[in-house]
Parts: sequence; structure tokens; C-alpha cells
Amino acid sequence: MTPEAEGFLRRAIALAAAAREAGNPPFGSLLVGPDGTVLIESQNTTITDRDISFHPELKLAVWAARELTPEVAAGTTMYTSCQPCEMCTGALARSGLGGVVYALSGEQLNGLKSTGAFPAVPQEGPALYDEARVPVDGYYS
Repeated sequence: MTPEAEGFLRRAIALAAAAREAGNPPFGSLLVGPDGTVLIESQNTTITDRDISFHPELKLAVWAARELTPEVAAGTTMYTSCQPCEMCTGALARSGLGGVVYALSGEQLNGLKSTGAFPAVPQEGPALYDEARVPVDGYYS
């Protein structure tokens, strides 16, 4: 890891500390452009904004998809204090960002929690394939 990348990760960790100080879960992220400049920063605001989706990684992915061309987005790197959760990972895949560098892994994060991970919500399916495929068929072609 380069000293520059370490600096970006340290900034993400500082954003995580600021999130915690503000009463939110301790997560922070920043998006660095192809030329090495910080394009945008964010921190978790799920508590203060009362929105469970307001993870910093998701907010930056949405911003990038709206504000950057696909070519510029592909040249960016997100630096984040913790490995993105499944929700954020899905958004990152759709955003076109070039990569993610994180400080804590999800496993390391869970090791720091006294309560562990969130409980799984039961899911049932697939069902009604012939009907459900109709609006989807051909969309991704």
C-alpha cells in the first residue's frame, strides 16, 4: 500500500470517528478521482437522518452514478473505514467505480461487536417463474 493510499484510509477512519461522535455508527468513506483528488467524502448518518440506507459507501456510489461519466467513475477508488456490507456491495457493482480499499474487514468488524451481525431475515422463493420472467426477459440484452 502506498503512503498516499494510507492517507486516504486514515481520512476514512477520521470520518468514521466523526460519525460516531455525531451519534451514528462509526463508518466513513471518500471517493478519489483518477488524478488522485478527493471528489467527495461521507460518513454514516443512519441514526441522525433516520434512514437505514445512509451508509457512506452507498451514498458515494449513488453520487458517482449520478454525477460522473462511466469513464471517470471507472477510474475512481473508494477508500472506506470498513469493508462494504452486502447492500453497499450491490450498489458499488452498479455504480461503475474502479475499486474499493478498506481498513477493517467485515469479519474483523464482527469480532469487535458484542452482539455480532444482524439476524438474517427469512426468504422464500423462487416462485412463479413463468409469470415473473415476463417483465424481465430481454431487459438485460
